[in-house]
Amino acid sequence: MGKKTPKTCRIVLRLRDLDHSKSSILNSLGSPGSRRAYESALDEFIAWYCSDPRLAFNRVVVLRYRLSLEARGLAASSINQRLAAVRRLAYEAADCGLLSPELAAGIRRVKGVKQLGRRSGNWLSLEQCSQILNGVTGDDLRTKRDHALLSTLIGCGLRRSELVALDMNWMDLREGHWAIVDLVGKGGHVRTVPMPEWVKKSLDCWTSAAGIVKGRVFRAVSRVGRMWGGGLTQNAVWHVVNNRCKNAGVGHIAPHDLRRTCAKLCHSAGGELEQIQFLLGHSSVQTTERYLGCKQNLGTPVTDRFAAPLSASPPV
Repeated sequence: MGKKTPKTCRIVLRLRDLDHSKSSILNSLGSPGSRRAYESALDEFIAWYCSDPRLAFNRVVVLRYRLSLEARGLAASSINQRLAAVRRLAYEAADCGLLSPELAAGIRRVKGVKQLGRRSGNWLSLEQCSQILNGVTGDDLRTKRDHALLSTLIGCGLRRSELVALDMNWMDLREGHWAIVDLVGKGGHVRTVPMPEWVKKSLDCWTSAAGIVKGRVFRAVSRVGRMWGGGLTQNAVWHVVNNRCKNAGVGHIAPHDLRRTCAKLCHSAGGELEQIQFLLGHSSVQTTERYLGCKQNLGTPVTDRFAAPLSASPPV
């Protein structure tokens, strides 16, 4: 009997191999947000990789991919997130026997992009928030829903995923104050979110008009003003926020900007940093500080604290 030829790992992965590794990665993730982010990053890399089927899946190829991401002008955090997904893909392919462990180790050595400085977040003032909410006028179902949706984002600082999952049974009285009780947020962290009275009134107006007594709080509303479906998508929330803010003349605002705004308004009103951390559900206080812009206060910058030099006036 002849000797059996040992099975060797490939250096070029085909589409079916990549799809198999991708499915294994997505099935191992518990968070819907993580699955969505990894799926988008992996699909983007697989499309780039398969555009030249002769490419070997190794360190040099991943470096080329990083250069292509930099050429697109993406932020350092966006590039590093995509590279993390590619590294995970290499690990999974090696575990399945589709890729040499040496090649996977080489891909692991590809470093991410250093982020110099920190991008400024987008916050709204209390006047701008009032401008947005006052601009949502009307007596139809969609207007009442949008007003309640915007009020909840501004007043409670929820994420989009938390907003669409909000259930009627989660709202209850705690110590004489309305709150969203035992909200499961990012990473499975459980927290209780206090609800201002003006937010509760807006929610009651919407749920009473829509006849919602159980299940998801926010539902889709058709153009003819009829409620349908069992919930609302995250993309729908993004469109509601973006369109309503544009109509109010505020500009391009995303739902997460309203979450930052909630934290900023709480801090400006004297809220303690620890309590704001509990409100947002952050594991690290440094994350909360970034939401507050504590590292750089553009509202009252330090450059305004000294008098202008006598020669600072422009020449006439």
